[in-house]
Amino acid sequence: MYTIVLGLHSWIRWIALVAAFGTIIAAVRRRDAVADRWALIAMSTLDLQMLLGLLLYLAVSPNMREILANFGASMKDPVARFWAVEHISAMFGAVVAAHIGRVLARKAKSPDSSRRRLLIAFSTATILMLVGMPWPQRPGGRPLFRV
Repeated sequence: MYTIVLGLHSWIRWIALVAAFGTIIAAVRRRDAVADRWALIAMSTLDLQMLLGLLLYLAVSPNMREILANFGASMKDPVARFWAVEHISAMFGAVVAAHIGRVLARKAKSPDSSRRRLLIAFSTATILMLVGMPWPQRPGGRPLFRV
């Protein structure tokens, strides 16, 4: 089960990232309906990512079991700290930014205000996703595409 959930989590991140970029590009190009659709896709895939990530974090990852069992010692190890704190914090922030941004954009009184809110929120979410991703060159990094 661990390898299936981890594989899904690894591949779906690209959909979430592309959808967030799509939202930003559509907002910049003043395509309101397209930006809203991209935002919905990004938000939905981020929600799915969060569920899969929490499943990994709390239930099926043998690495996380070890990290959580020795949390104090894990904070001294950059790899364990990344997985225990940095990754989940950045990704949770991206989910929150996406949700808040889409709600605020839909409640905006003008199209310009809506676009600006989407742009700010999804730029923030994208930056957080990029910072929190386990890039291959960082300590504890993972391959870009799992097979």
